[in-house]
Amino acid sequence: MKIALVHDMAEALCGDITPFQGVSKEEKHRLEEAAMAKIRDTVGNSIGAEIYELWCEYESISSREAQLVKDFDKFEMIVSASEYEQAQGVELQSFFDTVRGAFKTDLVRRWADELNRKRDQSRTST
Repeated sequence: MKIALVHDMAEALCGDITPFQGVSKEEKHRLEEAAMAKIRDTVGNSIGAEIYELWCEYESISSREAQLVKDFDKFEMIVSASEYEQAQGVELQSFFDTVRGAFKTDLVRRWADELNRKRDQSRTST
């Protein structure tokens, strides 16, 4: 649960860097790590250290919880893309392409498969 709460905290300082902004994975990680170090140092004491350690666990996907939260984060992105497609009548296939084959948990893989089925049905019925 704690990882889910802290995994996006870096975005408060460096923004939500998407795969389409031309920022390498290495640079994104560097920016987010610097942001998390600043948060750690600002909060201080054992709480700041715990926040930073949880974020590191998330980034390294070193636990089952981190793996699940990573999958939730990717799934949330394609749900948002799907909703935006429907509301704006635009094609956002590139968002779906970035997560194809990336889900590690059976649960979220099933959710993504279902979302893709519904998206395909919607696109063929219009």
